[in-house]
Amino acid sequence: MSAAPQRGRRYSSDVIDIIRAQIKEGVYAVGDKLPTEPALVSRFGFSRTVIREAIAALRADGMVESRQGAGVFVVASRPGDPLQDLFSRETDRISDIIEELELRIGVEVEAAGLAALRRSPAQEAEIQAQVQRFGDLIDMGKPTDEVDFQFHMAVATATNNARFRLFLEHIGRRMIPRVKFKSVMGGVDPLPSRDHPILDEHRAIADAISAQEPERAREAMRVHLLTGMERYRSLVSRPKHKLPVTD
Repeated sequence: MSAAPQRGRRYSSDVIDIIRAQIKEGVYAVGDKLPTEPALVSRFGFSRTVIREAIAALRADGMVESRQGAGVFVVASRPGDPLQDLFSRETDRISDIIEELELRIGVEVEAAGLAALRRSPAQEAEIQAQVQRFGDLIDMGKPTDEVDFQFHMAVATATNNARFRLFLEHIGRRMIPRVKFKSVMGGVDPLPSRDHPILDEHRAIADAISAQEPERAREAMRVHLLTGMERYRSLVSRPKHKLPVTD
């Protein structure tokens, strides 16, 4: 065996170790995009082949995923992370979506109540800003997946208990069911008309938090997540030929 392949494997192992450590340390959080391949080549001084081998190994570990046309994103903070696996895998099973929403109810309902009690004026303004941004994106006909996630992150932040935010950060953007569900439906949203109802639900949560009414905020969040469950349950009763399908 020649020395060149051995050096290549050693170099890629070095890249893997460094990026893996940075993900574990939070330099790259779940949901973050890694630098581009040319940027990594420039940073490490290794060939494209070495960088590609390193990314492939991290992808095999389940720590990153490649998204066509978008780049490589962090999906887990360590290999085989069981909590991350609960949410990060793509699925077309309605039962998976419902179970995840049930778990989120246990966390986010209380987060909304605590946010109503503890939010600062700046945190209240951020929650309301995310509601406004959601509405603006609807008016422009643009995707609302990211702002949906940021709204829930803003509520978690307003609890002033860092563990709520860390929990949602760890789960990442795929806590929003349509993000993973669309992936296996060929990028087609099976519930395309639900943006306006979700906006109303977000507004109800935000208004209760602004009014510092914790029980009202908890109930608004509970209604929001339970309604989400019902939206996905409604897909079960639809004739299969009416659901988007992938090739």
